[in-house]
Amino acid sequence: MIVDLLGDFKRDYWCGDLTENNIGDTVRLLGWVDTVRDHGGVIFINLRDREGIVQVVFDPSKTKHDVYEKAKKLKSEYVIGVLGIVSRRPAGTENPKMKTGNIEITGEDLLILNTSEVLPFQIEDNIKVSEEVRLKYRYLDLRRESMKKNIILRHEVYQAVREFLVGNGFLEIETPMLTKSTPEGARDFLVPSRLEKGKFYALPQSPQLFKQILMVAGLERYFQIVKCFRDEDLRADRQPEFTQIDYEMSFVSQEDVMTISEALIQHVFKKVLGIDVKTPFRRMTYDEAMNRYGTDKPDLRYGLELIDITDIASEVEFKVFNDVAKSGGLVKGINVKGGGKFSRKEIDDLTEYAKKFGAKGMAWIKLENGEINSPILKFFTEDQKQKLFERMDAKDGDLLVFIADKRDITHRVLGFLRKHLAEKLNLIEDGKWEFLWVVDFPLFEWDEEENRLVAIHHPFTSPKDEDIQRLDEALKDVNIALSFKSKAYDMVLNGEEIGGGSIRIHNPQIQQKIFKLLNISEEEAKEKFGFLIEALSYGAPPHGGLAFGLDRIIALMTGSESIRDVIAFPKTQKGICPLTGAPDFVSQKQLEELGIKVVKEED
Repeated sequence: MIVDLLGDFKRDYWCGDLTENNIGDTVRLLGWVDTVRDHGGVIFINLRDREGIVQVVFDPSKTKHDVYEKAKKLKSEYVIGVLGIVSRRPAGTENPKMKTGNIEITGEDLLILNTSEVLPFQIEDNIKVSEEVRLKYRYLDLRRESMKKNIILRHEVYQAVREFLVGNGFLEIETPMLTKSTPEGARDFLVPSRLEKGKFYALPQSPQLFKQILMVAGLERYFQIVKCFRDEDLRADRQPEFTQIDYEMSFVSQEDVMTISEALIQHVFKKVLGIDVKTPFRRMTYDEAMNRYGTDKPDLRYGLELIDITDIASEVEFKVFNDVAKSGGLVKGINVKGGGKFSRKEIDDLTEYAKKFGAKGMAWIKLENGEINSPILKFFTEDQKQKLFERMDAKDGDLLVFIADKRDITHRVLGFLRKHLAEKLNLIEDGKWEFLWVVDFPLFEWDEEENRLVAIHHPFTSPKDEDIQRLDEALKDVNIALSFKSKAYDMVLNGEEIGGGSIRIHNPQIQQKIFKLLNISEEEAKEKFGFLIEALSYGAPPHGGLAFGLDRIIALMTGSESIRDVIAFPKTQKGICPLTGAPDFVSQKQLEELGIKVVKEED
């Protein structure tokens, strides 16, 4: 038998919405018992709902006996309804830390709607409990104030995005979740077909092909807040399923897409955080970003720029520098201002940190109290030292660190080392938002394993106009193709890529040439992308777009260390859901229906 405990008891206010203007009002509230305190027989309850907390008082001298007896049974996380009168707290008992800290509710009636078992952890911020336990009991974790705020802020971002894009002529259109596998890039999640045994759908890594088809269809401006899936190794800013703000526009240039993307971010930050983001954002070419910061997503909140000393290194007798410089590698350094105070152990720790990212070692020169200390300076002439110190702008109190290796390794190691040093020296200013566009990416890179060109972004990205003219030459000489730049653009915020896009290829002949350069045969291209190529031949407009990583943006907006803290039900770093136990085995009958046999690995 189901008992309706609420009856006609309806909430009048959210707990957090009551103010001093309600003093004297009789109100009905619903929520969870946050804390219970018994002060000399007077029972104080902090009642919590989605919007906040208010104090409820059950005083035996004012409350009916049966109601008071029920109040004595209350424990944390009981679900209750309260009827009471709003009153001002007695002088000296106000709580300025609470939004409702100047008022309280004098309890007159009480409904106990449900009880609660002893909690596996307390519903409070800064709890010391493993993430796996938090995810197993996610429904409790989400009751915590910080987590609740993250989820509400996420909702507000959704609404702000929709408001802006709909207001700018975009149509919200859903694209399929069950689609065709096109294994370019990350691994697909595959879904077996019961009706077409032996065939598989793939969950989309992005709506890329469908949004281009929508442009061919003449819908001109599309968007969706969409789930995407990638079967890849996980880390703090990755999940097997993630959310994108995805949009595409017809009859646009790169400038058009970048301008509306800036305006969208400006709108969201103002609407949700009350922050005025200044536009236009700073721009930097890919080459400049790599040369100055060692990464295509530089954090501009601090300096520590990379300094090229390859020419000097080629002249010195230090074999490591000399060999790398003469073999076409790169020798670069960072002047760590104030790093002269680092101990030898701290410098050794920096060396070990550099090795994590592929460095064979780290050279260094320490300038402190008028003395210069370094194991490599004996290989430099006085003239070479002078050149080096001038190039590095070295002063007393500085620490100079150097990496010598292949270009990509030198840049990667110094890029990570730069960030590590900024954190170590507390150079990162809280509350600062540094937006940046990185443009002019290479169109291709060489894959040593596959011995072929691969697309830096995806094979539908348009080359720059001047490079389109050289496609036929590039088909004869792969080195020409490696010099091509793309009409691609990434938005970076505080050292994190938050979005990226490109102008797409809308001409089927150009698309076919790009496939040839990528060593994708006509048959393979038709098999994987035939429907797109065919669509392009029926009057495709020039088009381009961008996709923002919504989870990453919200993690930055909330100051969260991991995107798992801004997703209601995330997976662990191993791709597991502790709450539901997914992924899990299925029955033999289900497998047989799908025509699938599971082969167990031998020990």
